[in-house]
Amino acid sequence: MTATLTTASLATRLDERSKDLRRTIVETLRKGKRGHVGAAYSLVEILRVLYDDVLKFDAANPRWAGRDRCILSKGHGCLALYAMLADKGFFPREELWKFCHFDGILGGHPDMEKVPGVEASTGALGHGLPIGVGFALHIRQQKSASRVFCILGDGECNEGSVWEAAMCAGKHKLSHLTAIVDYNKHQAYGSTAEVQDLEPFGDKWRAFGFAVREVDGHDVAALREAFAALPFDAGKPSAIICHTVKGKGAKCAENNMQWHHKSRVTDDDVARLLAGIEEA
Repeated sequence: MTATLTTASLATRLDERSKDLRRTIVETLRKGKRGHVGAAYSLVEILRVLYDDVLKFDAANPRWAGRDRCILSKGHGCLALYAMLADKGFFPREELWKFCHFDGILGGHPDMEKVPGVEASTGALGHGLPIGVGFALHIRQQKSASRVFCILGDGECNEGSVWEAAMCAGKHKLSHLTAIVDYNKHQAYGSTAEVQDLEPFGDKWRAFGFAVREVDGHDVAALREAFAALPFDAGKPSAIICHTVKGKGAKCAENNMQWHHKSRVTDDDVARLLAGIEEA
């Protein structure tokens, strides 16, 4: 797929697994009374396909040397990652209900020292891809077959450190490194087009030495096909630009900046999110 994808064209219906993961996010949000809803909802299918079909990992041994590394650079989308890690058994599901509680391990951004399965502590944007480049260089030196996947936000791609890392990845031809951009067209205080237009986005990644594909980031089959084709070029790192909808899965939250972050989640908020999932 190409950059002609628009929000209106992303009418992908959600199957029961996608809906169930969103319900888990809402229940986690209910317990913590806060969180980034829009950023988590746009990530669900990307993380689902990675953990269901792509990544090598051992939930019982999260630091297994042979694992693939998956870095959530847009750390504010952590509710989706926590739901996925609990689903795969990295920690008991009950930990989700202590989200943002003093006696829990799950904070508003992922912490690699506390949360099994988290590869890097993120939150300050722009750090994930530089870490991923370091991982990829180390893996090459170790002659390992492991791969590195780094999930970035589109607003995050305003950070210069992203492009410094991309330039380094292109120079070293890190074909076992994949940058995945959750391109939901919104960031904290407006649309990416208004704040700092990224277009022509795919061409920017190509100019930095990446092989690029664009895909509907809510289409599970299309995501599986894209990931199965990695690396797109044996001599280049890969970039997958996932066209998504911020808040996908609940009409009240879709492209609604009031849902970028909620610091006082009410029972009515929860009811509206759950009702929206049933309609998605």
